[in-house]
Amino acid sequence: MGAYLLLALAIAAEVSATISLKLSEGFSKLGPSIVVVAGYAVAFVALSYVLKFGLPIGVAYAIWAAAGVALVAIVGVVFLKEPVNAAMIAGLALVIGGVVLIEIGSAST
Repeated sequence: MGAYLLLALAIAAEVSATISLKLSEGFSKLGPSIVVVAGYAVAFVALSYVLKFGLPIGVAYAIWAAAGVALVAIVGVVFLKEPVNAAMIAGLALVIGGVVLIEIGSAST
């Protein structure tokens, strides 16, 4: 269970860093720029510990990437007023479905 908690931390840190990357306006704003660097550092360190705890790299990366994509897209739509359409929603559903299939496939081996 510790690996999944660290994975959640890695996801939260990566999402925070990615959103802050937009808010930094090309690294011209100090506060968001600091969050970008710190967030990505925390994300990669946490992800490295997830792998050290034995979670398969394919599963860990798939969950990390898909959750990051989905959460950043949701934050973009809800808080940054970015546009959304049916094709984007379908794409996110496919990404999430792909992760579920990877998880199922790794459990059966």
